[in-house]
Amino acid sequence: MDINNFILQNNLTPGEINLILAKRIRAIRRRRKISQLELSKKSGVSLGSLKRFETKGEVSLLALTKIALALELQDAMLELFADIPFQTLEEVKNEEN
Repeated sequence: MDINNFILQNNLTPGEINLILAKRIRAIRRRRKISQLELSKKSGVSLGSLKRFETKGEVSLLALTKIALALELQDAMLELFADIPFQTLEEVKNEEN
């Protein structure tokens, strides 16, 4: 099953979603053969914060953005929450105001 469909079909907790994101970032870092120490230096995020993110999914939004930029994932970050479809007609009306 595709992980994106899994996420949509299950009521995941914020912590579970964060762990999925951390796993994705870790996989990208590893396939690019970047050590945690290198990414820490490149991103300006402390090594302890990076390790905590990769193991527990705990990270500030600012630190996550810095990590994404260091991994050249800014386009993916900018796509987050972009083009979200309206759920109701009321949302459409609210957008017009």
